[in-house]
Amino acid sequence: MQKRSIPYGRQTITGEDEKAIIEALHHPYLTQGPKIKEFETAFAEYVGAEYAVAVSNGTAALHLCALALNVKEGSGIITTPITFAASANCIKYCGGKISFADIDPETALIDIHSVRKILESSPAGTYQGIIPVDFAGYPVNLEELKELADEYGLWIIEDACHAPGGYFTDSKGEKQSCGNGKFADLAIFSFHPVKHIACGEGGMITTNDKSLYDKLMMLRTHGITKDAELLVENHGGWYYEMQMLGYNYRIPDILCALGLSQLQRADKGIGRRREIAKKYDIAFKKSGVMHLQHPSDGGHAYHLYIILVKNRKNLYNALRAEGIYAQIHYIPVHTMPYYRSIENGISIKMPNAEQYYEKCISLPMYPALTDEEQEFVIEQVIKNS
Repeated sequence: MQKRSIPYGRQTITGEDEKAIIEALHHPYLTQGPKIKEFETAFAEYVGAEYAVAVSNGTAALHLCALALNVKEGSGIITTPITFAASANCIKYCGGKISFADIDPETALIDIHSVRKILESSPAGTYQGIIPVDFAGYPVNLEELKELADEYGLWIIEDACHAPGGYFTDSKGEKQSCGNGKFADLAIFSFHPVKHIACGEGGMITTNDKSLYDKLMMLRTHGITKDAELLVENHGGWYYEMQMLGYNYRIPDILCALGLSQLQRADKGIGRRREIAKKYDIAFKKSGVMHLQHPSDGGHAYHLYIILVKNRKNLYNALRAEGIYAQIHYIPVHTMPYYRSIENGISIKMPNAEQYYEKCISLPMYPALTDEEQEFVIEQVIKNS
């Protein structure tokens, strides 16, 4: 009998997805074609932003945001240690300096009080911006963070890779969708296979700032433009100019066609994720298994469902033995050898992040997870916790 295999995350590909890809394959353009703009327009509408720029992956999106916001040698940026390394690496690509703010132990989101402490203890002008992360799909309250950012003249890049479809409720009682650009200068998303919208690879940047949008569009394609209104000279219809140092961070039409198809059922996927989370909540409340606190307004996008256990390694191994491939999100970035090395061997202490890491484990969370599979996961977690 074949052993079951339940991953922590998995894409769902439907017949409609396959049809969209095949149609794109038969189109004259496999790259730089119409599907890119279609995807950008649809995604901007989905999150409520004015502009969207599709790129090759989420890391490219972060890098382009840093470039567009003029991060350079010596620029100081604050981010969270509980994230994938790219949230910090994008600043290092530009020569900037990263400082880590500790997390709120109840949510694992960046702690605004820790950010304030860093800013208050530093000379004026030390920091240029903040990169908060909507970790696991739990939205950062950007209204509160922007108040602090404005106080110190900082920009915000919202890393919303885990949270398309997520939202928080602001002080006026209004829902603010992740990536809508109301409080952040730029927001980024990922279309990796385990994310809500799976393109294989791919990323998106959203903004309400036209000047940033124009700059991103140029940076995405080698810093080159053919826009007649932007050209310094114009030799004819073939003419283009490289006006800044950019990159080849384009995304092909094939992947955008898949993204468009996946976007059409994004809300359905979010609904299913919330159903799964509720079932976990109920089961673990009865058994005493701890999980991260969820927002009362229901805006969690549930890319991940994380529990906190004392015997994490034993549980991890026991679940794998039963074909349940839980995962750990994340090893704190500040503990990585690279980031320790740039601090000249000085060990940075982030007590909340480190305590969180000792206990966290991500359980299977994806729309195609069956009730029977989830019940088996719950049974094994309770049995081995």
